[in-house]
Amino acid sequence: MTEPCDLSAVEARRLIGAKQLSPVELLKSCRRRIDQVNHAVKAVTDTIWERAQKEAKAAEKAVMAGDDLPTLHGLPLGVKDLDDAAGLINSFGSPIFRNNRSKQDDAMVARCRAAGAIVVGKTNVPEFGAGANSNNPVYGPSGNPFDPKRTPGGSSGGSAVALATSMLPICTGSDGGGSLRIPAAFCGIVGFRPSPGLVPTDKRGQGWNMIPTHGPMGRTVADTCLLLSAQAAFDERDPLSRPVDSESFLDPVPVDLSQLRVGYTVDWGTCPVDTRIAQTFRKRIAKLKTLFRSLEPIAPDMGRAHEAFGVLRATGMLNNQRENYTKRRHLLGPNMVANYEEGLRYSAADVAWAQAEQTRIYRSVQSVYREVDLILSPTVAIPPFKWSQLYMNEINGKRLPTYYHWFSLTYMISLTGNPSLSLPMGLEPSGTPFGMMITGPAAADLFTLHASHAIEQAIAGDPELRRPLPDLKKLARATPITREYKVATPPLAARPWKGID
Repeated sequence: MTEPCDLSAVEARRLIGAKQLSPVELLKSCRRRIDQVNHAVKAVTDTIWERAQKEAKAAEKAVMAGDDLPTLHGLPLGVKDLDDAAGLINSFGSPIFRNNRSKQDDAMVARCRAAGAIVVGKTNVPEFGAGANSNNPVYGPSGNPFDPKRTPGGSSGGSAVALATSMLPICTGSDGGGSLRIPAAFCGIVGFRPSPGLVPTDKRGQGWNMIPTHGPMGRTVADTCLLLSAQAAFDERDPLSRPVDSESFLDPVPVDLSQLRVGYTVDWGTCPVDTRIAQTFRKRIAKLKTLFRSLEPIAPDMGRAHEAFGVLRATGMLNNQRENYTKRRHLLGPNMVANYEEGLRYSAADVAWAQAEQTRIYRSVQSVYREVDLILSPTVAIPPFKWSQLYMNEINGKRLPTYYHWFSLTYMISLTGNPSLSLPMGLEPSGTPFGMMITGPAAADLFTLHASHAIEQAIAGDPELRRPLPDLKKLARATPITREYKVATPPLAARPWKGID
């Protein structure tokens, strides 16, 4: 299938500006692709076609009139179903908000619309974004575009699937434990977790909590940068926001990879990793070695990162879900109930310890950047599992202590706040995309993006390493994905963690 929707976002925007592509035709192409394949993977949920068509016509008129065009002019946009977009249902994947039609855009969505994006619809998530899958009791599961019976990951799973199948050229996401990077890795697209506050939000409940972030997704690094240029801003409502030159993200600057000192780790010294992923990672490292000045193993002291993340994650749920738990507990899924009740089991001393351990880990990781410019690691420890299970129980035959332990590779970096990008790099042995996580120094978002773009360009001619593409014709013929949602109470940590005073 070759349609205008298959163009990269950067190329589509260039053609729109050159009067060689109509925003109306691009929107029609996106709608055709959604009609062709969405039934098989359920990436896009609520849509607003009539308004989108009017905006596309207005965008076309502005082009023909020779008006100054903003950066995302005429590009259809998918918004993750955790963020308000006026006129669309913001369900959070929960029956509580099944009919919650947003009256206005949240700040991030408003910035994208001001930059010329045309909001088309919402993209699927797990209930309240928890669990790194994309299955919920409102819309059911999303399927992986390379195998619809498997999960696309989450929580930005619908956005990743929409991008991988070219339903939409740009989509928003967010990331706590890995929700931008995990689905990007599973679906063969790019997901960038920026430094906390770079993409500000007016909805940050715990204003100084650096673990949750908003960020961009795209099929390429350049597409991701294009969206980030609209998302990044200063917003005084977000305590972590700082003044930023958003236009600096527009055009990736060439980076001389041969001058870079690069470190790598298969497991950060503490994460379980499936042998297939570990083997694939080592093969990729062997192929990449000639690109850099040096490529050597690193071993930061991650201490008790699992315990620290567990405490901070669970106690964050107390703020996010307090009203739902106290007033509408019967409408919450067992996953959210279990997460909230885990938070109740921790003491103030536990939280203080976790914050101190997070700080120590942060300093340990930053010290590595005295010797290297980037760190490479696998994005996810396992291949995508069946969407009918909400989480992975074991890796290499060993039982995992919590239901979120399988994505510990990404939450290691959520703890530190370093900018981190998942870059598609071929397939892993089970036939789905392999994601390479590229993590830069603290606050070095531009450098991380530019270096990732250079790596992407360097591997583009290698059929084993370049971005894989799903079989769209096969998806078009596939039977509709079921709406099944299995209820499951996940294994969580028992409080107190052994050794916390």
